[in-house]
Amino acid sequence: MTRTGILIETENGAVKDTTLGVLTAAAGQDIYALVLGESPAALQARLAEYGVGTIVGIEVAAGDLGASPDLAATAVAAALKAYDLGALLGTASAAGKDIFARLAALLNEPLVADCVAVDIGRQQVRKSHFSGKTFATLKVNGSVLLCTLRPNAVEPVKSTGDAKIETFTADGADPGLVRVIETKRGAAGKLDLTEAPVVITGGRAIKAAENYKMLDECADLIGAAVGASRAAVDAGYAPHSMQVGQTGKTVSPKLYLACGVSGAVQHFAGMKTSRVIVAINEDKDAPIFSKCDYGIVGDIFEVVPRLTAQLKEGGS
Repeated sequence: MTRTGILIETENGAVKDTTLGVLTAAAGQDIYALVLGESPAALQARLAEYGVGTIVGIEVAAGDLGASPDLAATAVAAALKAYDLGALLGTASAAGKDIFARLAALLNEPLVADCVAVDIGRQQVRKSHFSGKTFATLKVNGSVLLCTLRPNAVEPVKSTGDAKIETFTADGADPGLVRVIETKRGAAGKLDLTEAPVVITGGRAIKAAENYKMLDECADLIGAAVGASRAAVDAGYAPHSMQVGQTGKTVSPKLYLACGVSGAVQHFAGMKTSRVIVAINEDKDAPIFSKCDYGIVGDIFEVVPRLTAQLKEGGS
């Protein structure tokens, strides 16, 4: 077994489901959960259900971990060395990408980001390449395996662990290179597009920005995030922050519902690793139908409201 650290991400005081998938990817290893800025005791029961042997609450002798990503990376690097970890995994989220890039620089070790699978024992990872057209298995040569996994790439599976709690205090000083002054969050209750278990995307056929309310209503019923194709963004129907695709965000949900999306290769690159793809389009010859698991030939302004009505009826 390899001593494997997992950088724990939380939301509203609970472990994110995407992090549970990363824990599952490390199943069979001696797992150390590294916790920053949260009470390890509050997370203990949940982490124990997913095979964690040791929870390490990371603190610093001086400075604010939440205000300095450099200090956070320095503290995690110190913990990695103190516990002699042979691998450190995390989620390819905004926070994960930030900290792991800094870690790789601090440790002078290779980093493999946005992987869809990992074999810790063999120090191998699997990544999507060439806009999702092919996958490659890479051998990582380094004294420690640094890897971030694409959100939802691994389905969480419970595995009992002891989850004993330890506290580690890092002595490193804050480099002071970057300081977070203020955090502005998006609309309350909105799911992060890259981490959502279900994504509903509207294409050019949505016709107007206000028509996304139709998708929002459906999304609220099934805990989904709402995305947009590049064509919809270019037409001014949605902001770039909602764009899914090669020049937008990469998503890997359990269910991807494409509404009026043609299925251009650039869009497919951003959602190819979705577990199940459902397409709704009036054009029976649209490329999306050759790439989906289930297809509905129809007008999204008829199909989506009927789906929403059925969901409401089923939930009542």
